[in-house]
Amino acid sequence: MVLMYEAVLFDCDGVLVDSEKITNGVLRGMLHELGWAVSAQECFRLFVGRALVDEVHVIAAHTGFTVTGAWIAEFRRRRNDALALDLEAIPGAVAAVTEIDRLFGGNVACASGADRPKIELQLTKVGLRGVFGGKIFSGMEMPRSKPAPDVYLAAAAALGVDPARTAVIEDTPTGVRAGVAAGATVFGYCPPGSPAHSEPEVLLAAGATHIFTSMADLPGLLSESDTTGFTALSEGGAALPL
Repeated sequence: MVLMYEAVLFDCDGVLVDSEKITNGVLRGMLHELGWAVSAQECFRLFVGRALVDEVHVIAAHTGFTVTGAWIAEFRRRRNDALALDLEAIPGAVAAVTEIDRLFGGNVACASGADRPKIELQLTKVGLRGVFGGKIFSGMEMPRSKPAPDVYLAAAAALGVDPARTAVIEDTPTGVRAGVAAGATVFGYCPPGSPAHSEPEVLLAAGATHIFTSMADLPGLLSESDTTGFTALSEGGAALPL
């Protein structure tokens, strides 16, 4: 078996853990407290895949409230409490990551736009902290957050791999653009019927080279020699090369 890549870099939220509905539920509740009756769909559109600290102007525009450090801290406290209680892994993610870690000899990393305490809490909760170990990278600790490539460049550098020889696993256009800007090949995770994920066409437009709908398929996609070129979805959901 010939591997097409030297390392695999995973986003966390929406890729490894089913956190986005929980996090956005907490955020939406706090926005309602500020008088902004934002819908769940609009909250996903505006905030999923982005660092909240980079979007405070959106909150100010809709509420007149100047977001403070204390408000952000309260959001993170409520968010972490909810995640610790209800968080689950994305279906098939734990098995897929374990197999990919084996296939790539440990050359895997988690590169998330979230703050480190959140990433570590989530990976611990679903049993993936040990796989990634010291290979966890937070966009909050970088000069720029996604869609800038900084967190993916840092992860590749730490693994000693050319970013162009990495596969990035993402589920949002913001994250896809970050992977593309790093020079990586981006696989877009897009499970059917999930309100927390972008449509395949959106991820492809952002630069994803492959779309897949099930984590169970990912180890095979990363180890096949014919995964060059774009990928679309058939009506039944299967991946088709173009």
